[in-house]
Amino acid sequence: MYQAPLPREYADLTPDAADARIQAAKQKLGSRLVILGHHYQRDEIIRHADFRGDSYKLAKDATNCPDADFIVFCGVHFMAESADILTSDHQQVILPNLAAGCSMADMANAFQIRNCWRDLEKVLGHSMSVIPVTYINSAATLKAFVGERGGTVCTSTNAPTAVRWALEQGEKVLFFPDQHLGRNTGVLLGYDAEADMCVWDPFKPLGGNTPEKILSSKFILWKGHCSVHQRFTPELVHKAREEHPGVQVLVHPECPLETVNLSDFNGSTEKIIKVIQEAPSGSTWAVGTEINLVNRLAQEHPDKTVFCLDPQICPCSTMYRIHPSFLCWVLERLVEGEVVNVVKVPESTKHYASVALKRMLTVCA
Repeated sequence: MYQAPLPREYADLTPDAADARIQAAKQKLGSRLVILGHHYQRDEIIRHADFRGDSYKLAKDATNCPDADFIVFCGVHFMAESADILTSDHQQVILPNLAAGCSMADMANAFQIRNCWRDLEKVLGHSMSVIPVTYINSAATLKAFVGERGGTVCTSTNAPTAVRWALEQGEKVLFFPDQHLGRNTGVLLGYDAEADMCVWDPFKPLGGNTPEKILSSKFILWKGHCSVHQRFTPELVHKAREEHPGVQVLVHPECPLETVNLSDFNGSTEKIIKVIQEAPSGSTWAVGTEINLVNRLAQEHPDKTVFCLDPQICPCSTMYRIHPSFLCWVLERLVEGEVVNVVKVPESTKHYASVALKRMLTVCA
């Protein structure tokens, strides 16, 4: 989405000035305001967050603050959409920088998914028994698509439960937008990455597959990925083990299967944090996830050696668009009675997206 340039007053703020003005605005707004900060945000944002967590945890945190009028989501667009879907009508969800999107979420849109679905119907005919499952890292329109067709949303934590449920409802799973989480989940459940899965490329006829391959596959995986987690390769795992004898490798399941297979542990952002928190003092960890979180874990656990599996990795570029100057701007506008950068999901989309999210809560309870 388009974000107008900040007024010069905010663009020129020093870090200390922005920090002080954010704190002052928070005090003035009091209980009317809740700030949510995703783990991948920079420390200068996290210090102002009332809650911090992954996208799913923060959406739930928002629902636990029914008295707040304004929910400022320091994350990316699909997260703010989920918060809007799950919170009350009187609450307004604000994204400090509307340009903060998600490259993975952008790899699948409703038009492409509908075309894929029509192609699957042509190949499978009346016997079509496909349950769509979308990763929570997707647009509200995709969640609505899933909700309307009997599918569910999943997170990186509950993906195995959600996919197992889907395969109890139908013969195949259409999993989008992250092929790696879908593949890793299927392998965890005992399926073969080659024989039981195919990848759907939306820019090729039949997704680049033959009808026979679609018919034989249990998993139809969308050709999408996280630009950060795809950088963690098997070569980096081998390098970490060579340079740090005794190191334990901990990665996110958005990483490629080959990397996950070589790691000691894999799991969601919340699991990564828990593993490091509970690790014995003196242990060494190479972590395959976003650098802001890895650096924060290293700072918060100085008794352990924690470093990023890829020393050259950059922060998530879209998360990084939530700059303190933008946070300061939206908060001071609220103080003045002006609400900017509201993320509002249309009612027609919200209904079935809510169905999909609530189905996840039931299936994965």
